[in-house]
Amino acid sequence: MDVRLQNKLEARAEIIKAMAHPTRLFIIDELYRKERCVNELTEKIGSDISTVSKHLSVLKGAGIVRVEKRGAQVFYSLKVPCILNFFGCVEAVMRSSAKEQAEMVK
Repeated sequence: MDVRLQNKLEARAEIIKAMAHPTRLFIIDELYRKERCVNELTEKIGSDISTVSKHLSVLKGAGIVRVEKRGAQVFYSLKVPCILNFFGCVEAVMRSSAKEQAEMVK
């Protein structure tokens, strides 16, 4: 494998690793609907603000979310909303696997 391909695959893996947590998937889904501040996400998730901030930091570091400060509040939004297309593909794999498992027990 050449260096360019290796770098590309590593970059993909970092983005996928950043999403590999149920809370982060929830945040991405919420941000797809509309931009949110940390307090809104904290309320919806039911976790403390430091935990939600850490999840947002991981997503920001992976380039998934953008941050915009307005006065005293910080708002988060998706940088690239097409990330939800990836979720559709994941769900297609889930359906396919479930179908295969159902076929095995027939």
